[in-house]
Amino acid sequence: MVQIVRVTSWRDKREFVEFPYRLYRHDSFWVPPLRIQQRRMFDTHRHPFYQEAEMERFLAVRQGRTVGRIAAILDHRYIRHRQEQAGWFGFLETVDDVETAAALVSAASDWLVRRGIRLMRGPMNPSTNYECAMLVEGFDSPPYVMMPYNPPYYPRLMEGLGLRKAKDLYAYHTTATEINVAQAERVAEYASARGVRVRPVRLKEIKAEIERFFQVYNSAWNNNWGFVPMSRAEMEYLAEEIKPVLDPNLALLAEVGEKVAGCALALPDINQALRHARGRLFPLGLFKILYHRRRIRRMRVVILGVLEEFRAAGVAAALYAALFRHGLRAGYREGEFSWILEDNVMMNRSLEALGARRYKTYRIYEWKG
Repeated sequence: MVQIVRVTSWRDKREFVEFPYRLYRHDSFWVPPLRIQQRRMFDTHRHPFYQEAEMERFLAVRQGRTVGRIAAILDHRYIRHRQEQAGWFGFLETVDDVETAAALVSAASDWLVRRGIRLMRGPMNPSTNYECAMLVEGFDSPPYVMMPYNPPYYPRLMEGLGLRKAKDLYAYHTTATEINVAQAERVAEYASARGVRVRPVRLKEIKAEIERFFQVYNSAWNNNWGFVPMSRAEMEYLAEEIKPVLDPNLALLAEVGEKVAGCALALPDINQALRHARGRLFPLGLFKILYHRRRIRRMRVVILGVLEEFRAAGVAAALYAALFRHGLRAGYREGEFSWILEDNVMMNRSLEALGARRYKTYRIYEWKG
């Protein structure tokens, strides 16, 4: 019999963090996140996400042994912005067992129902601004930086419990030999002729540059399914998180005259180095990360957004072209574009035209009480 335990003690909190490291210990594709970053993510007193959100965590225990975990999340900013009474489940990890998965999902949904929420979606870890969704296609390779991973049996468990697809998210892959740089450059020249200028962020003005990213991000994605505006505190927090791996030449702003028109951010795939640290910085993890970081040859395009008034001016292609130029110059030979909503027809077609191929699909599931 599975027992559900609400996470309250420091032992429970430690167990919630540690469980995935045991679950995936024989999975060659899973990339262990740094434990210190995981603990920060769950620090509801310090992480800015929780300034307008609530989270309750649960463990599934059988015969004294942890067999699963889940979090129930209520994001008040999302409810206010989307005018939709919806909550999330997230940080789901479970053994391949229907009873365990059912107990976990029930614990999360019951917590939300007690708060008047009868629509639950997930996984959100803890929102679309962070890692989200469940891998349903493309289990044959490790995830890129800041993308989720799960075993192939997870979708079967969700669908067996009656959860249904709410939305699919796509990830595209390309290599230095496959990407159609010439096509991007042609459109970029079109954009340049219309006054579009792309430049790397200025580190000496980093606070102002973060503000420019912040404005584009919250405006360009505003109408996207599932989007919730990121607070300024969250943006600054995430900027600090990625700062150690940031390549300034891969953080770009597009301007038209004095106006910011778009932004793009690609990150070196630090997962290629993190996998060797096994989730620990000390005593040897940091040295392993630094050593393997020199061998990173993959990058992920995390953000690419254009303000609506400039979308016909070729700004997106100009940003892509600049990322390709800087990325190739820096020695990156592979790249991922993720994630893209399944119904974002323009972006999906643009990536295919540039020579990228869809190789992974992630799914947001939905439960209605």
